[in-house]
Formats: sequence, C-alpha cells, structure tokens
Amino acid sequence: MKDVIVIRGGGDIASGVIQKFHRSGFKVIVLEIEKPSFIRRKICYGEAVYEGEMFLEGSRAILAQNIFEAEEIIKNNHIAILIDQTGNKIKKLKPLAVVDATLAKKNLGTNIKMAPITIGLGPGFEAGKDVNIAIETMRGHDLGRLIFKGKTLDNTGVPGVIDGYGKKRVVYSETSGVIRNIKNIGDMVKKDQVLGYIGETEIKSPLTGIIRGLLRNGYTVPKGFKIGDIDPRLEERKNCFTISDKARNIGGSALEAFFYLRRRLDEKTNNINNNTSNNRV
Repeated sequence: MKDVIVIRGGGDIASGVIQKFHRSGFKVIVLEIEKPSFIRRKICYGEAVYEGEMFLEGSRAILAQNIFEAEEIIKNNHIAILIDQTGNKIKKLKPLAVVDATLAKKNLGTNIKMAPITIGLGPGFEAGKDVNIAIETMRGHDLGRLIFKGKTLDNTGVPGVIDGYGKKRVVYSETSGVIRNIKNIGDMVKKDQVLGYIGETEIKSPLTGIIRGLLRNGYTVPKGFKIGDIDPRLEERKNCFTISDKARNIGGSALEAFFYLRRRLDEKTNNINNNTSNNRV
C-alpha cells in the first residue's frame, strides 16, 4: 500500500481531490459513510455508495464490500469506495497519505499519526497538530492556500455567492420526512416551481435557474436540512455534471501539499541513510 492515498469523503469538493490524485497515477481508496447526503451528487464519486459505481471525468469509482475487494479495484486502476465512518480501516490499509476531505466543518477523528502524510481540508484542522498541512477552503484570495502551522478560517455558514445570489439559492427542508423528487439535477425551473415533496409539503425553487444539486429521492431529512441548490445562470447547465472550479482548485492544492510532504520524507530518509553509511565507514 506504499502508493495508496486514502481520502475521507466522496462529496463534490472531495471529488476534485480524488480526481487529481487518481489522474496523477496514485491508487485511491475513498472512505464514506453508509448514507451520505450528497446535494451535487452528479459530480460525487461517493455516489457509488448508492449506485455501485460512479463514472466522472474519465475516472470510475466502484463500491467495495471489504478491503480485499478495494485492493482488487485499485489494482485495475479504478477508485475504490469503502464504507468506513470512523476511519478504522486506515490502520489495516497503512496508506502513504490520508486526506480528510469530508468538509464536516470539524475534525471527525483524523489525526497526524494515521499516515506518514496527513492533509486536512477546511475548518476543524490545525496544521502541525491534527494534520501535517491544512488547506483553506473559504472562497476568496486564500482559497487553496497551504497552511503549515495554525488553523484554517472558521466556517461562516454562508453559501458562496453565484450571480448575486448566496443563501437565497439554497433549498432547505421546511419539515422533516422522506424526499420525493419530481425534478432532476440539470432541469430548468422557475421561481416557486415545485421540485418535489417531503411528505405532503411542497419543495419549491427559491428562484429561476438550473437545479445544480438535489438530495436523492427517498432520503429522510430533518427540518432545516440543506436539500437543494439552484444556479441562476441558465447558460451554465453543463456545470451540473462537471467538477467545480473550487473543487479543482482545492484538489490541486491537496496534490501540491502531498508532493511537498513526500519530498520532505524522502530528504529525511536520505539523510538517515547517509548518516548510517558514514557511521559504518
């Protein structure tokens, strides 16, 4: 498993990281929870949890039932998805690197001793303590910046602005219950048009635009849960099915962080070997 990268999380931002590592030739194993709540599920490798496999931008993710199956999947140059909420399987996998891309706004158990290289994305990670390097995920000038010591910015709870719309473009559940969709990701909708139902309660679009994200049919949600995302840019329908600019940015930063840390490891190993050789002489 010396060339294996374990990535915790298979959501839309994580998928930018997954794709960068896989395309760069690494064996990637993704750890996901049993019932992830993907909004932008058409661009999430973790959707393989539900569908069995997910093909996105030239890479195929396949659900594995155990570590043995995961090893076979990555040997065939695919991405392996494993159900593991706690990260316990990392001890058996013994990967070269662990990247926490759950974006849970807090650390769900990733620690700096999990692998020779550890990287954490977004709020909840302190570089030098929880992980080797933390990566800023807040949109703005510092998006994708590597943090070698200290914390990333705290979560603001405010969605990013698209074409002048921030929180207003996000759809939240008005009640608890099971979602029944009548619209699909990529559909054009008008303001107040019904997207689906939670029980008998209508889910209405907050504005006119394209459905960029929508929680999968049959998912049970509590009241106030994020269930959808409307893009007001009618001409940007293709964005519903490709990895976002933010995910690509952060994915590139994660790859940069990995190569930086691996070079440091190689330098340390070479120094140890040189010192050992000199002592023998």
